[in-house]
Amino acid sequence: MTSRQDEPRARTILVGVDLGLANFDSTLDELGQLAQTAGMEPVARVVCKRRAPDAALFVGTGKADEIKLLAQSLGAQEVLFDQSLSPGQQRNLERRLEMPVNDRTFLILEIFAQRARSHEGKLQVELARLQYLSTRLVRRWSHLERQRGGIGTRGGPGETQIELDRRMIAANIKRTKEQLEKVKRQRQTQRKQRDRRGAFNISFIGYTNAGKSTLFNALVKARSYAADQLFATLDTTTRHLYLGQAERSVSLSDTVGFIRDLPHGLVDAFQATLQEAIDADLLLHVVDASNPDYLLQIEQVQRVIVEIGAEKVPQILVFNKIDAMPESRLPLQGSDFFEIEGQQTPRVFLSAQAGTGLSQLRSLLAHAAAGTAVLALGQPQSPVVYEADS
Repeated sequence: MTSRQDEPRARTILVGVDLGLANFDSTLDELGQLAQTAGMEPVARVVCKRRAPDAALFVGTGKADEIKLLAQSLGAQEVLFDQSLSPGQQRNLERRLEMPVNDRTFLILEIFAQRARSHEGKLQVELARLQYLSTRLVRRWSHLERQRGGIGTRGGPGETQIELDRRMIAANIKRTKEQLEKVKRQRQTQRKQRDRRGAFNISFIGYTNAGKSTLFNALVKARSYAADQLFATLDTTTRHLYLGQAERSVSLSDTVGFIRDLPHGLVDAFQATLQEAIDADLLLHVVDASNPDYLLQIEQVQRVIVEIGAEKVPQILVFNKIDAMPESRLPLQGSDFFEIEGQQTPRVFLSAQAGTGLSQLRSLLAHAAAGTAVLALGQPQSPVVYEADS
């Protein structure tokens, strides 16, 4: 998968199909953000309703022809679907539209490939990319034609290019998994060393662009990359934070952000990174409180937490970006409890960017590290009155 960073921005049409699911994005805003992050230029948005996807074209022939005419009139070079397409649907659409067609899964993989910096991150992205490509070997490309036999053959058909590609990809997947397994063992050794030191491990989780890295930097004075964009951080960064109230240090780990319909291949590939969340003593679930869809984003993060087996790890909800909230929605107090899956979870309001409310978060972390906070869900303590940091 090649990067788009040095290429002219491809004029792209965004397509979303409303199948009656609760998480359908009728505005395609998030898909547009993802497209821009990947280096594309969205020029139009097409939304349609269907009871079920068309088996051949996902949107049906009439809508496909409409998209083709729109693309021709706008000079679009690519079509991007908000849902995952089957290999057959993708191939059929490309033939009918006569231009590249990609889906949300490909787009997320593209962004991850651009953003991975560490050796581990690059391995994880490569594994997910190879697994995705292995399902696309269905004669989508024109070069996948039957090859003739080599020297010494009688002229009969040899291996098809598709078979060669499949074998090559399978070998690369095996090699990449072996390398990731080595990285996983190294991480396990590091975790055992932290456990022997009696470290209290805290992992940052949350929807992408919720401000995890900004909060991480504010707490530990680190220089992790932080930007107002999706998936700004992919690689896990771990630092120590001294909490005076608890008279001890804790270990903080900033992890990759989650997103709606995060491809299962990425969840599997990032298992080594997400293991930090599974093995944590506490999860800091960072939420963009200024986003009108924050409830849906919390739900999506909780799904991934369950998928990786970290649902029993205690959480503190951090409602970040209160400086971007309208005055009518500003909290009346600095912390309270928020219900997740029928259980009460401690919540604190702050702005990592402005530095507001950080003292209350440090206080909660100190209580948790000292074992004095009531983090057992369903046993709320009295809320703390909100005070702005000086």
